[in-house]
Amino acid sequence: MSPFMPSARSQVAPFIAMEVLAAAVERERAGHRVVHMEVGQPGANAPSPVIAAAKRALDGRLGYTEALGVRSLREAIAAHYARTYGVEVSPDRVAITAGSSGGFNLAFLAAFAPGARVAMPTPGYPAYRNLLAALGLEAVEIECGPETRWALTPEMLRKAHAEKPLAGVLVASPANPTGTMYTPEALDALVRAADDLGLWFISDEIYHGLVYNGAQATALTSSPRAIVVNSFSKYYCMTGWRIGWMVMPEVLVKPIDRLAQNLTLSNNEISQRGALAAFDPASTAELDVVKAGYAANRAYLVDQLPRLGFDDLLPVDGAFYAYASIRRFSNDSLDFVRRMLNEAGVAATPGPDFDGHRGHGYVRFSFAGTMADMKEAVERMGAWLPKIG
Repeated sequence: MSPFMPSARSQVAPFIAMEVLAAAVERERAGHRVVHMEVGQPGANAPSPVIAAAKRALDGRLGYTEALGVRSLREAIAAHYARTYGVEVSPDRVAITAGSSGGFNLAFLAAFAPGARVAMPTPGYPAYRNLLAALGLEAVEIECGPETRWALTPEMLRKAHAEKPLAGVLVASPANPTGTMYTPEALDALVRAADDLGLWFISDEIYHGLVYNGAQATALTSSPRAIVVNSFSKYYCMTGWRIGWMVMPEVLVKPIDRLAQNLTLSNNEISQRGALAAFDPASTAELDVVKAGYAANRAYLVDQLPRLGFDDLLPVDGAFYAYASIRRFSNDSLDFVRRMLNEAGVAATPGPDFDGHRGHGYVRFSFAGTMADMKEAVERMGAWLPKIG
């Protein structure tokens, strides 16, 4: 056997949504029309003040920044928490990261020793478990269902910890792929339970700002020991800028600073300068219009998908996803999605990306596109579904 082989840690599962995207793009290259509902990417551009700020940054010298990010952006994020949640956060506890993905890398490395076990609800975002595996950590997936509104509870966490000790817990609210949220009371109870058990609590809040039903809450309200990861990708429509942030407890500031110095040296300065303008009132006004479009798309799909036969939708509280059962049509969502792309020209993500046990019966639709996209997708699926057998 050749010694030049990939490491075991590189043998992570693929992110199927990206594979569907690649297949959809290939069909487009062949001249076919595809309605994209497979990836969670805003259809709108970044706010105009962000673009203007980036252009201004090009007139000056761009170079390395502090490993944790430019101070002015960290201060703006701290002010955002005071303004939005009434939580006082020192800018010293804010780190600028390469999207939320960079934040998870830093959080996992700083908080967990090799072999540590981290609990998370399923269905859930696949990159969590894949990244944990690549870092030599163990994802402990806890199945959630309608009886808890698809949320992890303190009782479930205590049970898992009693069976075999955990080192941490990771949740998202609003969640991907479901769009379902924890109520502020439920999130508070879970954070406090983690604190009582001595577990790191990591809160993925990347879809904050995109809430249609209920109230969003940050884990920082419940504990200064919580690790919060967020990004400018979703609400702020800045996916390609690859800029995000995390709020860390005081004890992790120095470790994360050292890790960031060595892993990335610094983040893209032009993206940081642009992101600073994302908090401008003019940016907020533009983003409110984008969110209204998502809300209209959501209302349309919540009405239309059951009419098509997707009659088991998880609660779509926030984000821009509808996670729907396909049991009426198929027990193999991988095949279902492949056929829907090739025969109907609609791209969606199969459930096994998010739930290895039950996901074969579900599909995730992203409604981050235009209303015209939503209507075309419904029309195409409406013509196709009666033909499948």
